[in-house]
Amino acid sequence: MNGTGSAAGGDAIDRTPSPRADVCVVGAGPAGALVAAELAAAGHEVVVLDAGPRFDPDDRTERMERHLRPGPDAPVWDTDPERDAYTSTGDRHYPLNAARVKGIGGSTLHWQGMVMRMHEQDFELGSSVGLGADWPIDYDELRPYYAAAEEELSVSGAADNPFAPPRERPHPLPAFPPSYSDSLFAEACEAVGLATHSVPNARNSEPTDGESACVGYGTCKPVCPSGAKYDATRHIDAAEAEGARVVDRVPVQRLEHDDGGDRVTAAVYATPDGEEHRQEAREFVVAAGGVETPRLLLLSESEAYPDGLANSSGLVGRYFMDHLFAGMGGTLDEPTRQKHVGFNTTESHQFYDRPDDSRTAIKLEFLNYAGPAPADIALTADSFGDELLEEIRDGYGTHVAMGALVEQLPRKENRIRLDPSRTDDHGNPVPDVVWGFDETTRRTIERANEIQRAVLEELGADIGWTVGPENTGPAYHHMGTTRMGTDPDESVVDPQLRTHDLSNLTLAGSSVFVTGGAMNPTLTIAALSLKAADHLAERL
Repeated sequence: MNGTGSAAGGDAIDRTPSPRADVCVVGAGPAGALVAAELAAAGHEVVVLDAGPRFDPDDRTERMERHLRPGPDAPVWDTDPERDAYTSTGDRHYPLNAARVKGIGGSTLHWQGMVMRMHEQDFELGSSVGLGADWPIDYDELRPYYAAAEEELSVSGAADNPFAPPRERPHPLPAFPPSYSDSLFAEACEAVGLATHSVPNARNSEPTDGESACVGYGTCKPVCPSGAKYDATRHIDAAEAEGARVVDRVPVQRLEHDDGGDRVTAAVYATPDGEEHRQEAREFVVAAGGVETPRLLLLSESEAYPDGLANSSGLVGRYFMDHLFAGMGGTLDEPTRQKHVGFNTTESHQFYDRPDDSRTAIKLEFLNYAGPAPADIALTADSFGDELLEEIRDGYGTHVAMGALVEQLPRKENRIRLDPSRTDDHGNPVPDVVWGFDETTRRTIERANEIQRAVLEELGADIGWTVGPENTGPAYHHMGTTRMGTDPDESVVDPQLRTHDLSNLTLAGSSVFVTGGAMNPTLTIAALSLKAADHLAERL
């Protein structure tokens, strides 16, 4: 089904609609890629539409070099200021374009690759401690999908986390060993009573059939040249190998529905040459993330849905969440060997579960990338020879740092809405990110800083910087905005991730999260996407 035809937008890719499709998937990030791969493998005709380009994997070394070179801060993954325009009018400015990628592979092209299961308490937060709300599914229901997602993402990990929820079998690959700086932290953590454990990573600790083991470039975020880190192009490739058609640079403008407002009939998309086409299908899956998914629904308003498609509840775009970052770092009077590893190898979930409603969840991290790398110093220095060598010796290798992800509670006022005062390259209103956080989250950030300070002081570090409540920022984990539930008045999708309003529209990805916990969300996105694919297969 990967035919080529007349040139469109300067290439020879056929971007006209497929004459027959069982499923049309909007978005080629991890959620859309997994759904497409599963359904194509089951023999269904699948079309995937994505707003961004298809990046050449052979360009990744050049993209790494672009990241490392000093000078203007050019995006590693090409952006388009008009296409990606947005506004932010909440209590805090939300830098939406600082960490999103539109293109085949989505955010996994530049993510760090940490993949943890959410805890059992995350799914019952309202009933257990009176914070947030309960999910309509529990951990046990998602547990087999977590296991399947770990297989799909080739997760490297170990069963050494005493705070983790129960699991059914080992991770597919062994965990990465602790870094040198992790070993420095170990004694200090023991002294203050902080238990540590390994970090599950979606990168190969050993070679697999398709990819090499991690070779240590150290530039995992924003680019992995070796391919050892998982990205969603693996499942896009798998989907195409099973006959799926994946079309790039075709932003979907709106979804159309039948006269009764019961079923979606077509995804209307634009091509680079300015034409619009309608892709029809039996089932539709929107997997465009926590910002673009609600935006597309809001852009698809109609007489039947004057407030946006699938929005009879009025909750499309509401309950936008992210994780807040808390951190602290400084220097030691000894080598720490930072920057040898571009990802975390040790963390602690000791303060994750909430004892009551006084705070939210905390995931503590021991960073392997504090301070400048030798290349950073060398490329920005004005000196040469022995003088440069001395400058590198003085500036590198004594830094140490801790980080934390802190849970943000779902708040109705945090939302994605349309801003008609500004439009994108197709004349559509851009997303307006309305974002802030409450006092409970603030207290949790302060608590994370207290723990970090205790460890660093025990370590003997000269603390030089702190990221706390006043200067915190997001982790760029876009969650909420089309929440899951059983009550159509209080949610957008049901436990099968199908919208309450339209019987053939599924929303896959982090937009369906009811609460966000403090875990990196991609493994849960993957698990939910596999669950959604199962339900879709039953209906097809």
